[in-house]
Amino acid sequence: MNKSRHLLKTLRNLKESYLGRIIVLTGARQVGKTTLVKNLFSDYVYISFDDPIMRQDLAKLTASQWARAYPRAILDEVQKMPDIFDKIKAIYDLSGEERYILTGSSQILLLHQVKETLAGRCSIYEMYPLTLPEQLTYSWEDSPKPSYLQRLVMGEAIEPMPSFRLEPSFELKLEAYQDFLKFGGFPALIAHKLSSKERYKWLQNYIKTYLERDIRDLADFRKLDPFVDLQRISALQTGQLVNFSSLGRQANIQSATAQKFLQYLSISYQTLMLKPWYRNSLKRLSKMPKIHYLDPGIQRTLTLNQSEKLNGNEFESAIIAEIYKQIKAVDITCHFYHLRTSDDREVDLILELEQGYIAIEIKQSSKISPQDSRHLRHLSEILDKPILYALVLSQDYETKFFEERITAMHAAHVLT
Repeated sequence: MNKSRHLLKTLRNLKESYLGRIIVLTGARQVGKTTLVKNLFSDYVYISFDDPIMRQDLAKLTASQWARAYPRAILDEVQKMPDIFDKIKAIYDLSGEERYILTGSSQILLLHQVKETLAGRCSIYEMYPLTLPEQLTYSWEDSPKPSYLQRLVMGEAIEPMPSFRLEPSFELKLEAYQDFLKFGGFPALIAHKLSSKERYKWLQNYIKTYLERDIRDLADFRKLDPFVDLQRISALQTGQLVNFSSLGRQANIQSATAQKFLQYLSISYQTLMLKPWYRNSLKRLSKMPKIHYLDPGIQRTLTLNQSEKLNGNEFESAIIAEIYKQIKAVDITCHFYHLRTSDDREVDLILELEQGYIAIEIKQSSKISPQDSRHLRHLSEILDKPILYALVLSQDYETKFFEERITAMHAAHVLT
């Protein structure tokens, strides 16, 4: 079953637009990039640069030969053939008819070739595993309904239901949420009827393929073992402050190498390095980032956790990953931070919008009390913009209102 994507409408609008002459779509392997563009741009020729023999043949084509032979094409895994960027640029500058979709599974596209060669000539989009609203669709034409969170960041004030149980389609939403916490959001695990054992096997194969192909694109390792060790150690520490020296010692590598390996995980869409907010010079604030895995299925597979329960840090990472995906999906300008003071006051997520902040505390508890909102109080004394909303996300079905306009809601109530 094909699940619809928020990005579908955007790409459809670009199909015949001048701004859609070159579209760059990047994201982790197996998030559905190829399926989406092949479905939407079915009249384009599909060319994959994954095949080394095909790459050798295609490399011989001049820009004019490319334009004649493939005036409209989907070019997949373009990071494997860097020379193609100069040819696409030449075609773009000489004519106004040709149109190309470039896809790849690494931000290396954005960091290097695209920015250097195609700046000002392309529209760039990132794609992630399915969000919960996308999981709840049934076909390409079934547009995802914005979640409570997405409506908030888009400026729509909504009064929440007094209980998540009163939400329409409560059982379906809860099932999708629980499934996400256990297996993550990769389309292959959701669109097909797979057993738990088959899902874990798919995730294991994904990690193996990621190491053998995506990481090989980013770095020429003599031995993968140090990176594999760092990957598993970082998965065990998801949701925690990052100490590069400590990570390096645990993986038997230098601190600088640990930092480089974590950057590889980030630019290949496996992790989010959440920056600290510390713009208030009058307060002593932590300047250490936190690491969050972007898919709980991958994180749990790396740590060999097949139990029903996540620990507190794993739960925090899963919720933050979903929030990150959902905001990216609606293309809202937003900066993501965590906040920690010298006296251990901590806010798990600070969303900075143009007009102010949304502050979010994440608790795994199934029963929330006013005490759980204490770190969200008096934030206006620290932050430099108004606080638009303050939320406590948990597993408590009841919606509760605390002092300073703090709202506590079930995480699935906010994210579906």
